[in-house]
Amino acid sequence: MKGNIVDQLTTLDFFIVGAYLVILFIIGFRASFSGKKKTNDTLFLAHKSLGWSSIGFNMWGTNVGPSMLLAFASVGFSTGIVAVNFDYYAFIFLFLLAVVFAPRYIAAKVSTMPEFMGNRYGSSTSDILAVYALIKILISWLSLGLFAGGFLVRQILGIPMWESIIVLVTFAGIFTFAGGLKAIAKVNIFQMLLLIAVSLTLSIIGVMKVGGVSKVFHSVPPEFWNLVRPASDPKYPWIAILLGYPVSAIAFFCTDQAMVQSVLGARNLEQGQLGVNFIGWLKILSLPLFILTGILCFILFPDLKDPNAAYMTMVTNLFPPGMNGLVIVVLIAVLVGTIGSSLNALSTVFTMDVYVKKFKPQATNQEIIRMGRIVVVIGCVFAVLVALAIDNIKGLNLFDIFQSVLGFIAPPLAVVFLLTVFWKRTTQWAVNLILSAGSAFSLGVGILYLWVFTPDKYPVWPHYLLLSFYIFAVLMVSAIIISLIDSKGVVFEHSDIHGELVKPTRRVWLLWGALAVVMIVLYIVFNGH
Repeated sequence: MKGNIVDQLTTLDFFIVGAYLVILFIIGFRASFSGKKKTNDTLFLAHKSLGWSSIGFNMWGTNVGPSMLLAFASVGFSTGIVAVNFDYYAFIFLFLLAVVFAPRYIAAKVSTMPEFMGNRYGSSTSDILAVYALIKILISWLSLGLFAGGFLVRQILGIPMWESIIVLVTFAGIFTFAGGLKAIAKVNIFQMLLLIAVSLTLSIIGVMKVGGVSKVFHSVPPEFWNLVRPASDPKYPWIAILLGYPVSAIAFFCTDQAMVQSVLGARNLEQGQLGVNFIGWLKILSLPLFILTGILCFILFPDLKDPNAAYMTMVTNLFPPGMNGLVIVVLIAVLVGTIGSSLNALSTVFTMDVYVKKFKPQATNQEIIRMGRIVVVIGCVFAVLVALAIDNIKGLNLFDIFQSVLGFIAPPLAVVFLLTVFWKRTTQWAVNLILSAGSAFSLGVGILYLWVFTPDKYPVWPHYLLLSFYIFAVLMVSAIIISLIDSKGVVFEHSDIHGELVKPTRRVWLLWGALAVVMIVLYIVFNGH
């Protein structure tokens, strides 16, 4: 097995990296300093024109990135295909988005999730949800993205995490100055397709090197091919996935602005529902594209000490000269794009939903821009600190780190949105308390679990997925009790959430039925080994 990744880069690799960066900088320069000034209005006004294929690809692109490539390969190396549950089991919650949540969002004619909840319970709820959205962006998008990027740079350059993060932040800063983030946005679909092509090529080369599909199947422990593990399994017991994953899935697929925005931009409700169905089909590809890479690494490089290095180990050892450099720069470029997008979202939410709305309604454009830049700087510093803290999490692999962090952010969102949609009796007081005190409780437990009383030293903790479910259950019961006690509380300011809703068409039902059948077959095929 070859050693440090950077030592394997040839002159051709460096030439391709250089050429790729020059092209991006040229596109970025043209995007930033072009004499043609276009208003942003057209970008927003076009949001009601998306068809099902655009929605599916947009959502999948949001969901899949370099961080997930590294994480899926890591867990594939360690445990086989069990982590594909996080994509296959997701079809139930995608169905919930398409058939339950999306019709209500569209009927309410809202553009954001804080706006939706504000229409239901008033401005106080909207404000609290906006603050929670900021926390969620900072942790689940920005900090995790920076951590994944730092992890990748550390693998490539062989330097400590804090230096890796500084390299990445510097890289992102240079790209921002040259308009590179705009360039990345312009070529983002191309880069996602390139990443997919790279992973598919990697899987095909790996299968051929092992000696064929049959040889791959018989070269790993039989349980590697099981989606359902026994309840006694220490890593992924079936009960933990069954109960714990839905909490994160509901919060991520049904309430996260980044995911829901694509559906809100649908040409009509049917196109939105078909688009969500399409991402369900796309998620089937996670096994051959992402998980299989880790399994092949387990067969070809069984002595690999760090499973988190599985993806880059495969890239370095199987790809010919030139491919290594291209893969590395595309991974970093997409990560920089993710970090830039997260910073932009953070800046926008704070300046528009908090600063202008609450502190300075008469702020000039210059003041808004200045505040936005201040937020970006503060966000960078905070994200660096959280990314370094995430790197100190003990006893979990890369995949589990991502899932556990999301698992502690998700419970309050899952509770308030489920109750808002399914129970008319839910009151403003209950929602506000769950979003504030409930969030503090959930995040507090997460801090204790991940950093203070870590599971590697205190094995009394339940599985992090079960822990997420227990927090969800406590918050759900609390919200119901508070709503029942608060008999005269604000229930709804507007009742259109339970008004006339458009029912799914026959085509929508047929495609969701077909997807359900395929998923059931996959769960039958990949079990009992």
